[in-house]
Amino acid sequence: MAKSLLYRLFGVGKVPKLLNDTLRIEGIVASDEGISGSVTYRDFRAPGKYFSWRKQAFVGSIVVTNVRLVALMYSNFAVNVPFSDERIRRLQISVEGSDRLLIVFDPSVFHDDWSGTIEYRFRTPRAGEILKWIQDLIQT
Repeated sequence: MAKSLLYRLFGVGKVPKLLNDTLRIEGIVASDEGISGSVTYRDFRAPGKYFSWRKQAFVGSIVVTNVRLVALMYSNFAVNVPFSDERIRRLQISVEGSDRLLIVFDPSVFHDDWSGTIEYRFRTPRAGEILKWIQDLIQT
């Protein structure tokens, strides 16, 4: 699948250099950047925000290292969880179709004053490979 137009023209969805350097030191095992994605909020509540249902498209990236799972929405963290953190097991990670990595979780796992459900979808032909790496690293 081709990279997004915003990535090809302006580098939107690229892993920032400083973060990329850190991730390389940790040992990148799978990654894809400049990919289209979406975030869906269901019955979401946070201070000053409420969405019964909201979906937003973005360009981002996903990186799996030997240490953690990082998913970026533009250049902001959507997911940044070490495999040694017990909260990684609270993420429901799967593949939709053949080219979509789905990460679903209750945001109260990370923020005490948030509730509802957040779903991140990353469109990548490497979805199956990335899921396998995540599952293998969670087991260790």
